[in-house]
Amino acid sequence: MGALFLSEVVGTAMLLLLGAGVVANTALTKSKGNGTGFLFVNFGWGLAVFAGVLVSQKSGAHLNPAVTLGLAAKQIAGGEAVDWGKVGVYLAAQLVGAFLGAVLAWMAYKQHFDEEPDAATKLGVFSTGPAIRSYGWNLVTEAIGTFVLVFVIIAAGSVKSVDLGWLSALGVGLLVVGIGASLGGPTGYAINPARDLGPRIAHAVLPIKGKGDSDWGYSWVPVVGPIIGGVIAGLVAGVLLPA
Repeated sequence: MGALFLSEVVGTAMLLLLGAGVVANTALTKSKGNGTGFLFVNFGWGLAVFAGVLVSQKSGAHLNPAVTLGLAAKQIAGGEAVDWGKVGVYLAAQLVGAFLGAVLAWMAYKQHFDEEPDAATKLGVFSTGPAIRSYGWNLVTEAIGTFVLVFVIIAAGSVKSVDLGWLSALGVGLLVVGIGASLGGPTGYAINPARDLGPRIAHAVLPIKGKGDSDWGYSWVPVVGPIIGGVIAGLVAGVLLPA
């Protein structure tokens, strides 16, 4: 369990270091990448997922509680027993890794955070927020995006005839780019509870100059929505996809 925990921590930390980093690069006023746009962020997050998957192969590279719970739901749908202790290790490691990755991204851009005048921009580096605040519809958007993520990941894993090696990790990264480009507009597509909650906690505790509020009122949406979408994807995959 120790190796699994460390593998997930490292992978999720890599994911958030590069993912939060690309948002900081395009959002923070003094950064050389300022204003490069949403598609730039989509590709940055996709490559962050690619890197995170590559460095966490020992644990199976879940990197996302929605993936872990989706796979557990698929087991349940298939009549298999679930090792809930192992599931708990995954979830804890993902949250720790996401927190650490966000801290590292802040350290990399520390001076730029100090120079950034807008508190909302600073928070946006760490966590997601809706373009139009409507908790119910925001929840639906997150659930749909995460359903696509988890269902396609499980479908890709069910293809047994071709071993793509490291290209499988690239495929997951491109899937994240596609979800961001297609479904990311309404909420910023957390599609990962740890990805949003861990960095939001980091934002709350770090000594960030002029950081403002961490928007805890919205924080449940990018946690609950992805869990709903991931679990539904796992249950559907258990019925429609090969074992």
